[in-house]
Amino acid sequence: MTDTTSPVAADTTIIKALRRIRMPQTQRNRELGLLLFGFLINASAVALVQLGATGHIDWTFLYYCGGLTVLVLGLHIVLRYRAPQADPFVVPIATVLSGLGLAMIYRIDIEDGDSGWAAYSTRQLAWLAIAIALAVAIVIALRNYRVLLRYTYVFGFAGILLLLLPFVPGLGTDQNADVWISIGGFFSFQPGELAKICLAIFFAGYLVRTREALTSVGTRFLGMTWPRPRELGPLLLLWAGAMAIIVLQRDLGTGMLIFGMFVAMLYVATGKTSWVVIGLTLAAIGVAAATSILPYVQARFTNWLYPFDPDTVDGSSYQLVSGIFGLAHGGLIGTGLGQGRPGLTPLSQSDYIFPSLGEEIGLIGVFAILCLYMVFTSRGVRVGLAGQDDFGKLLATGLSFTIALQVFIMVGGVTRLIPLTGLTTPFLAAGGSSLIANWIIVALLLRISDAVRSRPRVVIG
Repeated sequence: MTDTTSPVAADTTIIKALRRIRMPQTQRNRELGLLLFGFLINASAVALVQLGATGHIDWTFLYYCGGLTVLVLGLHIVLRYRAPQADPFVVPIATVLSGLGLAMIYRIDIEDGDSGWAAYSTRQLAWLAIAIALAVAIVIALRNYRVLLRYTYVFGFAGILLLLLPFVPGLGTDQNADVWISIGGFFSFQPGELAKICLAIFFAGYLVRTREALTSVGTRFLGMTWPRPRELGPLLLLWAGAMAIIVLQRDLGTGMLIFGMFVAMLYVATGKTSWVVIGLTLAAIGVAAATSILPYVQARFTNWLYPFDPDTVDGSSYQLVSGIFGLAHGGLIGTGLGQGRPGLTPLSQSDYIFPSLGEEIGLIGVFAILCLYMVFTSRGVRVGLAGQDDFGKLLATGLSFTIALQVFIMVGGVTRLIPLTGLTTPFLAAGGSSLIANWIIVALLLRISDAVRSRPRVVIG
């Protein structure tokens, strides 16, 4: 029997207790240091916008931004107690991106002369506060993310229902794409943003249950193992669903985003390159069919191929051309925050937030933003690959890939690398539904990363 009253046993007990208390907080201390640096960047951006655009500092708006800082610090404190080993880079990156987007939206409001609730920045502040508060609630309430696996098909049904909400009489809004709903005429919301999270949970749960069938031996051809025809059913069904979204909602971006997310998660689940080849082939067929049949898709491709055509440069392609000229005006280092004219581009605070930033912070600045997205995605993928649980691996990878794909689609569209779609740039663009969805993704990644790091590992000696 061990004598727990001996000095050696007492010292051992103290050391173990200190390790339990101090070691997990290493991640949180690192996160706190990054957050303080991020707060400095955001406050400096807002102050420079005010000095550049108006010549003086408006402390009222800075006080409001300080309220968001308190919320983020609240999330940090919650993580110290509820998820001490969560990834330390996710929250600081999301905070900086959200702050830079808010600063640019505020800058465009100053140029347009908007203030009060009519200003996009005021509404963005409110939505950002709701989004961060919701992330805090998820971290507190969702103690074990694996509980989501029990409701796989519930989330699948919810995702489909959210995509169909714009067609409900009285909810849909008359816009270019049937992707918005209006509740009580007070505010508009894009349910597709939440649908992608529900469908990511559904895809992860479905692939965990059907992984063995999907990885079964197939035909070997061109150095790859191709699945049997009967295993193509889920992929063809998702492809048809994506095409239905494109046709019925006139939304090329959401359809391709959901389909791309499923293909990526399918590749992670099976490890077969053939699934990616089949997915890309189906995507190419779908885009080609949509281009030849749907007029609005044809118009997007025409604007992409011939943006400077005299017949369209003052009409349908004006937005694209204006954004390109804004990026060119910014050059390498930009005009300086508050010194450009981003408001000349239509929807500069939402769809074209990236060119707006590029004009005032230059190529170096937007490259830094893209690096932040790259680190955010890589941390999420790392969480997935480090986990021993298939559901967590697929969910973390799928959510991270969704952010990366959305950034690629939007940045590629505004820079004329690919045709423009109607998605938003994560964390940066104005829009409450996008902010809420992205901060929910942050909360889920935090929960998964904490579970992965906290799980004991088998050591073979």
